[in-house]
Amino acid sequence: MANLKEIRTRITSVQSTMQITSAMKMVAAAKLRKAQNAVTTMRPYAAKLQEIMQDLSASLEGSNENVFTTDREPEKVLLVVITSNRGLCGAFNINVVKEAIKQAEGKFAAQLKKGNVDFFCVGKKGADTLKSKGFSVKETETALFDKLNFENTAPFAEKLMQQFAAGEYDRIVLVYNQFKNAAVQILQTEQFLPVPETVAEGKAEAGTHKQADYIFEPGKEEIINELIPKTLKVQFYKALLDSFAAEHGARMTAMHQATDNATALLKDLKLTYNKARQASITNEILEIAGAAEALKG
Repeated sequence: MANLKEIRTRITSVQSTMQITSAMKMVAAAKLRKAQNAVTTMRPYAAKLQEIMQDLSASLEGSNENVFTTDREPEKVLLVVITSNRGLCGAFNINVVKEAIKQAEGKFAAQLKKGNVDFFCVGKKGADTLKSKGFSVKETETALFDKLNFENTAPFAEKLMQQFAAGEYDRIVLVYNQFKNAAVQILQTEQFLPVPETVAEGKAEAGTHKQADYIFEPGKEEIINELIPKTLKVQFYKALLDSFAAEHGARMTAMHQATDNATALLKDLKLTYNKARQASITNEILEIAGAAEALKG
């Protein structure tokens, strides 16, 4: 059994750690409320915008195909990995990295073998992990989450769109955590470019999707050419909002569990300390009693 001084030192250390984790939990909870409001407000707008775009795309003839809807053979692939800049959020970051590696080594194994799979990392943690595993990280962006708004994210979406239009990449995929609640994050893999049409087709086959009858001015082609870039920017922004809210939820949950573990450990340490103290007192009493008996003899 450790001596009293060692146990007291450990109790002090655990108490200090518990204060830190408790404070981090409260900070994450405050940030989570703001991030949750932002993503829940954005979702209906993004969903409706995508629905209109898919209805409009379905009504166009094949000859009017937009450059962003052109489905080419995926010779060159870019995986956009959205993680966080900071840790202490459980398995939040490693789950995204594992999924990105799974996509690269599974779905795009042939392209990876040829060296045609690149990673664009939003967040420091994902970039560090992928580099340590020997993957090609073409670019890392760590400042987006410092001031997350549509104006700051739109240029990055435009850059991805330009790379696809120029033929630098034939397929661009987003990998991120979608926010569900503070304790649950849903791992998402979404095709960013080319614009997928499977959602609208699936609804039509199920009979749950009724194509709206819109009156277009000036015309369908002009509107779709304007609508697709805006929809892609909103999709990218929504993915970042989801990841940002999910990060704070994961951190709040992780710090809550850490605080609970520290509380349980502190309880055990105090019990051990009291037992050791009682044993020390008992030994001292026995020594005094033994000395007294020796003096009598």
